[in-house]
Amino acid sequence: MDKPQRGYWCECWTEDLTEETRPVLRASFDAYSAPQADRWVAVALRTISPALDPDASQEAWEWLYDGRVATRKALLRAESCSVTLTQNRTRITWTIRPVIFLPLAHRQGSELASCTNDFKLRTGPHSPQQAD
Repeated sequence: MDKPQRGYWCECWTEDLTEETRPVLRASFDAYSAPQADRWVAVALRTISPALDPDASQEAWEWLYDGRVATRKALLRAESCSVTLTQNRTRITWTIRPVIFLPLAHRQGSELASCTNDFKLRTGPHSPQQAD
C-alpha cells in the first residue's frame, strides 16, 4: 500500500455492567471492504452464539438475519455502525467505522538509528537480557 486507502476499523469491547469500570477493548480488525467488516462481526456472533443465554442468542441471530443487511448498507454510505448484546452482566459491543488507512514508510533502503545496535536478541522466549 503506497497511497491512502479507504477501509473500516472494527473493534470489540466488553463492559461489566455491575462495576463502575471502563469498557475493555478485546479485539480490533482492519477491513478493506464493507463485506469484510460485517463478516468479522458475523463470524464472532456465530462463534459465541451457542454459549449465549437465550435472549442474547436471539439478539445475535436477529442481527445476522436482518441487521446485517442494514449494517452493510450503512457502511456503504460511509456511516459508523455498532452491534450490542448483553449476556448476564456483560455488554459486548462491536463497532465498525469508516477510516482512511495511511501508508507507512518502508524501512528497506533506510538506515536505522544508531541506538538500534544497542539491543541484543534474547536466547529464549523468557531469558533475561544478557550483558556484554
